[in-house]
Amino acid sequence: MDIAYKIEFFSEWHCGSGLSAGADTDALVIKDSEGFPYIPGKTLKGLFREAIEELIELKDTSTEIEKKAFENSFGYFSDNKAEGKKGSIFFTNAELELKEQIKKAKAQCYLFRRITSTAIDNGVAEANSLRSMETVVPCTLTGEILDIDDSLETLMKDSAMFIKRLGQNRNRGLGRCDIKITAIENKKGTAHTENKEEQA
Repeated sequence: MDIAYKIEFFSEWHCGSGLSAGADTDALVIKDSEGFPYIPGKTLKGLFREAIEELIELKDTSTEIEKKAFENSFGYFSDNKAEGKKGSIFFTNAELELKEQIKKAKAQCYLFRRITSTAIDNGVAEANSLRSMETVVPCTLTGEILDIDDSLETLMKDSAMFIKRLGQNRNRGLGRCDIKITAIENKKGTAHTENKEEQA
């Protein structure tokens, strides 16, 4: 089964590149070769994996078939990490929905802002604690999840609704989002588009 999904951000967000801009900005967002922000597939895989693990623990109705399918799709390690199995599932990077239109208008620069923060101790800013971070304005991204076990369809839908924040500084108001499944194609080649009632 393959799934197409959409991420709609309601606040600014930051997925770090591990790079800085020297004295200008301490943390830059990850960008592709054309300067557009994106969310790496491995980041999304980790979020979905964590969400599904929590749902399996919370749901008494999760079946052994679902649990086995989860292991096959996402992979696993034994408790002592002596043995493990690579999962079959593949997450593409999530990219801007309006990338081509923004590129045509040469408006990439309007996607980014810089926010600053500092540590406060008893009402006084701590010395050398001023930090700046590049963020992306609220926008919509799309991506795909490929080679999912068909029996995970319900858990994938539920986990998408379960994820409400994404990226760094989630506890400080960044990365508030909604993930909607937009289309599902199973291994038999049949496809259907998710309706709004299922996404709510």
